[in-house]
Amino acid sequence: MIIVDTALAKRHEEKNPIRVGLVGAGFMGRGIVLQIANSVPGMELVAIYNRSVEGSKRAYREAGINDFQIVNTQAELEDRIAKGKYSITEDPFLLCKAENIDVLVEVTGAVEFSSRVVYEAIKNKKHVVIMDAELDGTVGAILKVHADKAGVVITNADGDQPGVQMNLFRFVKGIGVKPVLCGNIKGLQDPYRNPTTQEGFAKKWGQNPAMVTSFADGTKISFEQAIVANATGMTIGQRGMFGPTVPTGTPLKEIMSKYPLDVLTSGPGIVDYCVGAEPGPGVYVLGTHDHPLQKHYLNLYKLGEGPLYLFYTPYHLCHFEVPMTCARAVLFNDAAITPLGAPLVEVVTTAKIDLKAGQKLDGIGFYMTYGQCETAEITGEQRLLPMGLSEGCVLKRDIAKDQVLTYDDVILPEGRFSDKLRQEQNEYFKVTA
Repeated sequence: MIIVDTALAKRHEEKNPIRVGLVGAGFMGRGIVLQIANSVPGMELVAIYNRSVEGSKRAYREAGINDFQIVNTQAELEDRIAKGKYSITEDPFLLCKAENIDVLVEVTGAVEFSSRVVYEAIKNKKHVVIMDAELDGTVGAILKVHADKAGVVITNADGDQPGVQMNLFRFVKGIGVKPVLCGNIKGLQDPYRNPTTQEGFAKKWGQNPAMVTSFADGTKISFEQAIVANATGMTIGQRGMFGPTVPTGTPLKEIMSKYPLDVLTSGPGIVDYCVGAEPGPGVYVLGTHDHPLQKHYLNLYKLGEGPLYLFYTPYHLCHFEVPMTCARAVLFNDAAITPLGAPLVEVVTTAKIDLKAGQKLDGIGFYMTYGQCETAEITGEQRLLPMGLSEGCVLKRDIAKDQVLTYDDVILPEGRFSDKLRQEQNEYFKVTA
């Protein structure tokens, strides 16, 4: 975003930085602190909440910041921010309420917890950047309704693959090419992976095995592509998406023929993914053009004769790009990626193993279930259980491996805020579930 760097430079010159609060100082959260502290003049990461205080301290220290202090009240926090000082708190809602925090970045990935925090931040008229496709894909539509009413932006992040896809989608659409597929490039897809199989990889990179599993078993990409669909107006070609697999290193242009052309061009377009293509782990958009002279130009510019034209971004840089999302929200009221309205694609809970009555579901990235995309229409009609609400549900009956669960198969935990939000979302958009 070329316009953003100039605007940030102006804020830096004026000694009026964008003030960011961070909720979640795990692997990705620490990267965000490091990036803002060392590479983004015109922005300050003023306060951190993490489940463990030591995690917050580590995040600041790794970024070269040691003059932080633990605060316990909103007044203390606001006073330190006003003085240009850094703070840690054990109460995430202080960050939501502090009047001199401009934007909250939520990076926990825990749907129940993050739904409460994000809702509170919006209620207090904070812009919110979420690196949390699970939250977005479960109750993002109703949170967007609340954000609009509060006059603030709620957005997923630049740098995560959904945000990179959306930026590319906007570019392709902006040059007059019609996007018909937004795609994500994966190196692995195996719905039966679990934290035990992924432990070695997680240890190598210092990540949480459950988080790594959610990528490997397809749950994460399902959430990512669902929120792209909900932000673009696209749908899916079939339950679980097509997801063609090609030999590792296959040029991305060779996957165009793997998707049914009639499906791409007969409706609003689809979201999907491929496994094994290069350049990974990037994203791609397939588009069409009807004008014969423009097609001639596209061929001249090495995009081929059509009918499909391939556009791609060969990387996604996660925490490196998150500050740009914060700046877009605060300075330009622009979301990187946010729901258009009613959900179009959902992520539904699917048995990873044979499940037994009485068992309690362990949630995203664990041993019992994985998520896959389904249309919102079918999800509502069949009362399918959203993957983002699956954790803690108790099974009423046995469920066979690969069977999709419904609300009628489970007992929901009592008193969850995320269930209330989901119900509000269903009622607002007149969804039967």
